[in-house]
Amino acid sequence: MKQRHFVVAITGASGSIYGLRVIEELLRSGARVSVLISDAGFAVLREECGLEWGGAAQVVQEQLQQKVGSGDLRYYACDDLFAPIASGSSAPDAMLVVPCSMGTLSRISCGNAGNLLERAADVMLKEARTLVLVPRETPLNAIHLEHMLKLSRLGVRMVPAMPGFYHQPQSMEDLVDFVVGKVLDSVQVEHSLFRRWGGE
Repeated sequence: MKQRHFVVAITGASGSIYGLRVIEELLRSGARVSVLISDAGFAVLREECGLEWGGAAQVVQEQLQQKVGSGDLRYYACDDLFAPIASGSSAPDAMLVVPCSMGTLSRISCGNAGNLLERAADVMLKEARTLVLVPRETPLNAIHLEHMLKLSRLGVRMVPAMPGFYHQPQSMEDLVDFVVGKVLDSVQVEHSLFRRWGGE
């Protein structure tokens, strides 16, 4: 069976732990994962996860691998517009922006591809590939909602970072894994991160 290729982008919204856990689970599934992190994403990783990451792409890739484990992982800097994922001829199977800031969501909605992250999302739209956005913002204003509706009508999957409670979470990790499981469901990656409704 052909190895699936995913792009995971971490932006400056709160909830960078979601992105890290998604990367871990995709690697565990045997997928190939290309990672993008915005400047604000690095700042949130530092504030929320205590990760002082940065420097050359190879350095960040090594830092990532130490955190999420081994596997077919590649990191690309957001200013690297010569990366393969900037071209429709190398479009991945799916792209997940986890978490997705409202600024990133707005620029994707407007086709404003000013960096590799936004260009990769634009490639997904033009090639009719799966694009999943995980917004983490509250409350939402009308501009946020209009951009989400516009993208949803284009086939983009909106998976807000809203944990459920019917599985009776016992820890912060359980709440994170619920959201991560919903993200994986959206790209048909099998997992056992939470007990499904009606399940044992």
